[in-house]
Amino acid sequence: MAHRKAGGSTDNGRDSRPNYLGVKRFGGQKVQVGDILIRQRGAKFKPGENTKRTKDDTIMALADGTVQFVTKKVKDFTGRLKKKTFVRVQNK
Repeated sequence: MAHRKAGGSTDNGRDSRPNYLGVKRFGGQKVQVGDILIRQRGAKFKPGENTKRTKDDTIMALADGTVQFVTKKVKDFTGRLKKKTFVRVQNK
């Protein structure tokens, strides 16, 4: 008599929820107070004028206006100049 092992549970069949990271509002777009501009892990983009970085590194708008991305040279912890990208909201 042919036998087949009873079908048990598998290791597959689950998946985690995606993070939906990235730029949500691009340069030149109008934003309102509280709009999320960027969702990120780590500080790839730095908060500039009228923006703030939350505890999960999300950058959000603190004022109504237009989004701008600005590149500046900033000293890092070794004293060298590095280019960093700042996100700011310019008032209307």
